[in-house]
Amino acid sequence: MRLQGTTLIKATRQAVWDYVTDGEKVAGCAPGVEKVEIIEPRRKFKAVLSVGFGTVKARFNADVEFTELDEPNRAVFKGRGVASAGVGDAAAEMVLSDAADGQVELKWTADVTIGGTLATLAARLMGPVTQKLSAQFFECMKAKIEA
Repeated sequence: MRLQGTTLIKATRQAVWDYVTDGEKVAGCAPGVEKVEIIEPRRKFKAVLSVGFGTVKARFNADVEFTELDEPNRAVFKGRGVASAGVGDAAAEMVLSDAADGQVELKWTADVTIGGTLATLAARLMGPVTQKLSAQFFECMKAKIEA
């Protein structure tokens, strides 16, 4: 499943960069994150997160790693989460650019794949739920950076 979006944030590009590459700050806005452990600052972290697709719930143990960092312009990361009901893989890219009125445009794309029993049971709900969670995340992140 491919997800994408654009968010305008009234801040400097460096401020947005510092936020989106900080695993603890990102975890504070990511719906369902229960715990985060920084392995290598601004490079690798582990997380425990719970996601529900209707009546189907899964608790993932995830590893996330930034694979490309071009400060303060572009970041690419990959993640893999394992749950008793399945596995989830994600690859994402964020591109920051200057926009009008002192804003930063954050364009993002993500390719997410869910496998196992979870994919079978919750297939029809994954798209809408993932879109909703992405919107909540970016709204929270924007509010915290602009505060």
